[in-house]
Amino acid sequence: MAQRNTKISFKPGKSRTALTITHPNAAGIDIGSASHYVAVPADRDDEPVREFASFTEDLEALADWLKTCDVDTVAMESTGVYWIPLFELLESRGFTVLLVNARHVKNVSGRKSDVLDCQWLQQLMSYGLLRGAFRPDNAICVLRALWRQRGMLLRSQGRQVQHMQKALTQMNVQLANVISDVVGETGQKILRAIVAGERDGQVLAAMKDARIRASHAEIAKSLQGNWRTEHLFSLQQALAMFDFIGTQVADCDREIEAQLSALQAHDGEPPEGKKKARTRNAPKFDLRTQLIWMPPCVQDDF
Repeated sequence: MAQRNTKISFKPGKSRTALTITHPNAAGIDIGSASHYVAVPADRDDEPVREFASFTEDLEALADWLKTCDVDTVAMESTGVYWIPLFELLESRGFTVLLVNARHVKNVSGRKSDVLDCQWLQQLMSYGLLRGAFRPDNAICVLRALWRQRGMLLRSQGRQVQHMQKALTQMNVQLANVISDVVGETGQKILRAIVAGERDGQVLAAMKDARIRASHAEIAKSLQGNWRTEHLFSLQQALAMFDFIGTQVADCDREIEAQLSALQAHDGEPPEGKKKARTRNAPKFDLRTQLIWMPPCVQDDF
């Protein structure tokens, strides 16, 4: 059988542009909990890769070394919060710092097996192949940290409510089955009276608010328990911790209000708007009004 000769024609393709160095003064840092590995361009030092401990004194030495090597841009890779002290220090020293996503770094092919992570970061950064994660300016970072702290406190306070409910259940005090919220106005009065030594269900039921749907008799019946000492002690401890965390939330609210006031960008009275009912865990100050007068970047990030 005769074979047919077929010609394969190739269309001329576009020529590929060679990679060019866009950040010649870049360094790469692999962040760790106890130490950081740092790489600078090979022509800047006889020892272009160094290890620095995570103590503040060593971080200062790291920044001094980068200045000596004429580095102006730093790419760092990290998990957790170990990167924050070094990131803030380098920013305060005038470096352009990028926190890069580890997944983005791994997706770039061509890495040699004998190249350290910090060297690979330095190489990718020098060619402009890395993009830093978004980090707001310092004033917004302060507000964000305070707001996250407030959220943590509220979660801790919620766990104390669970401990109260557990102590009541173990004493067979069925208060949670007749009122919707044991830390509401009625629940708080009854719980504090129990901790103070009151055991009479009729006396405790008389503390109910007019808005409670359950009858006086139902509440009194639910407050018949065994009053074991160990469960009363647990209830007392949970209630005391609930109150203590409440004072911490109030302190946090005052700090947030002070930070927002310092960032106020407008003068005058805020526009009238529909007022919403304030929930129990909402800040005690007028957060809506404060945010109206903030710069747009704060309103987006808060």
